[in-house]
Amino acid sequence: MALQCGIVGLPNVGKSTLFNCLSNAKAQAANFPFCTIEPNVGVITVPDERLNRLAELVHPQKIVPTTVEIVDIAGLVKGASRGEGLGNKFLANIRETDAILHVLRCFDDENVTHVDGSVHPVRDREIIDCELQLKDLETVESRIGKVQKQAQTGGDKQAKTALEVCLRYKAALEQGKPARTVKFDSKDDEKIARDLFLLTNKPVLYVCNVDEASAVSGNPYVEQVRQAIREEGADLLVVAAKIESEIAEFETYAEREMFLSELGLQESGVSRLIKAAYQLLNLETFLTAGPQEVRAWTYRKGSKAPQCAGIIHTDFEKGFIRAEVIKYGDYIRFRSEAAVREAGKMSVEGKEYVVRDGDIMHFRFNV
Repeated sequence: MALQCGIVGLPNVGKSTLFNCLSNAKAQAANFPFCTIEPNVGVITVPDERLNRLAELVHPQKIVPTTVEIVDIAGLVKGASRGEGLGNKFLANIRETDAILHVLRCFDDENVTHVDGSVHPVRDREIIDCELQLKDLETVESRIGKVQKQAQTGGDKQAKTALEVCLRYKAALEQGKPARTVKFDSKDDEKIARDLFLLTNKPVLYVCNVDEASAVSGNPYVEQVRQAIREEGADLLVVAAKIESEIAEFETYAEREMFLSELGLQESGVSRLIKAAYQLLNLETFLTAGPQEVRAWTYRKGSKAPQCAGIIHTDFEKGFIRAEVIKYGDYIRFRSEAAVREAGKMSVEGKEYVVRDGDIMHFRFNV
């Protein structure tokens, strides 16, 4: 499932450092703008302790976690919507992603230059949001020009609906609001809205890059961002990229845990960020467990059993008969599939079953 989160932000806010921590890929990290020109793509393992717990019971030959793709995109500057800096390349790269991780610099360091001369994360956010909104406004106005005459004189119902959708977006964007703040009630409206592929309609997570002292509780910069996004319906995550780069250098799990404990952190920022990115993409995980492998499989939240079967193999979906489902908690409690069956805790589900995160699945099919 090739869904991607794009890491965006102004130059020198810590995007590439964070990307390197996430993927162990060595994107160039330098103290000058545009050190990332071509987007770096990392396939990131999604941490899931459930796999380890199941493996302790099943003793499989291998454990296969699920993954998510993260893209490090070149830093954007004011005027990108008009092609300034690497604007056109930036906007093309971000259009191809499914969700946005917007990194904001929330630390002071005189040794790291800021493209606008001072640390001001709310202003930085507004610069990028403004450029994306301007590009979306251009898209919406272009569409209005194509459908307005049809809607007003041709009696074209679809054109009229498209015009209404575009006018609502236009009004929001002209007020400086992202497209994601506009909500539609009908499926027809939603389809037209999706087909516009607006940049500010993508789900976003704001990642506040802080110094070591602020890694646990944040700082005034973080609070400023939190207040600025309170009506946007977006989440915020605090990460200290410099600390994360140090954690990545440790060779053993025990060393990392000790380091985190000394800092007062229960989990690394990278681990939290990967999980948040996964949720941002509206993804969940079902599991399979057997002697060959314990494996996590990615599916879109709300998918039904046959669709999830098709993720393993298309034949499973074509010839779907039923799904045998064990809840993760029951598997851990009874400690084996046989014991779960004996306790009557395995359910048999048909084509309309909506898969839940953590379901342990076994599909029956006939092709």
